[in-house]
Amino acid sequence: MSKPIASVSLDLDNEWTYLKVHGESSWRDYPSYLEIVVPRVLEFLKKRNLTITFFVVGQDAALEKNHAALRALSEAGHEIGNHSFAHEPWLHLYSEAEVDDELSRAEERLEAVTGQRPLGFRGPGFSVSETVLKVLKRRGYRYDASTFPTFLGPLARMYYFMTARLSAEEKKQRKLLFGTLGEGLRPLKPYRWSLGEDELLEIPVTTLPFLKVPIHVSYLQYLASFSEILARRYWRMALSLCKVTGTGPSLLLHPLDFLGGDDVSSLAFFPAMKVPGEKKLARVGEYLELMASRFEILPMREHAERALASGAPRRLKPRFRGGDAD
Repeated sequence: MSKPIASVSLDLDNEWTYLKVHGESSWRDYPSYLEIVVPRVLEFLKKRNLTITFFVVGQDAALEKNHAALRALSEAGHEIGNHSFAHEPWLHLYSEAEVDDELSRAEERLEAVTGQRPLGFRGPGFSVSETVLKVLKRRGYRYDASTFPTFLGPLARMYYFMTARLSAEEKKQRKLLFGTLGEGLRPLKPYRWSLGEDELLEIPVTTLPFLKVPIHVSYLQYLASFSEILARRYWRMALSLCKVTGTGPSLLLHPLDFLGGDDVSSLAFFPAMKVPGEKKLARVGEYLELMASRFEILPMREHAERALASGAPRRLKPRFRGGDAD
């Protein structure tokens, strides 16, 4: 009997992107840990025979020092997705022309370095708008993956504002970071955005069915810093609920799931960064091996193709900034 499908993606947020979002001026030097994390992740995936999607920031592809690491992702057979050019989590404030420029600059750099033209997109900080969706459709994207259906977005934003070094203007730019309460009402299964006569597939980042609390690996790492047993049981419950509800989980990874404070001291302000990288790597291995025992893990491009082929995805009208889709 064949397993139900799932997908895994990794938002390849670089060191400078975390510093930028946190309000640290040192981000302007574009510090990078790609030479550490990319070989580590590729070895990890090869060992488990997994092919996933990497959402890559265009600015990193614009810097020659990152070319070898980014090229290695494509050479290993992984999908390259667009994670914007400048990694600014306020794309919803961009005009249509600005969105088009942001996407096209990233596409040009990513294709030049990796040989792949992105077919999928995830907005930084899950930032998306109807304008972004329409530009994605016009530019030939097959799917978007920028929604995060959880009720905890405002709480995460509050914690972020308390710990980051941000000016009043920067807080205004980020006022919708991590979404609103309405995000928790959005579906977990893939659906199609209705864009007039067009449509675009949406594959949400999966949260816990019914309760809509996070289950991505960074959250599991956070739980494990209090109790390994708690994190393990929570993850098993999440996979069981996904199976019961017929939800093909789309699991989100981040570079910091594979890095500890012993690897990147500048990011000590992030949760679970006091844990050594080796220990975090072992945890991710356990979580993904359990997932692979229950689901067939695919890159997001194939997840999108299977979802569309099923003919099942419902259509929703885009409604953002405090509302839910119809």
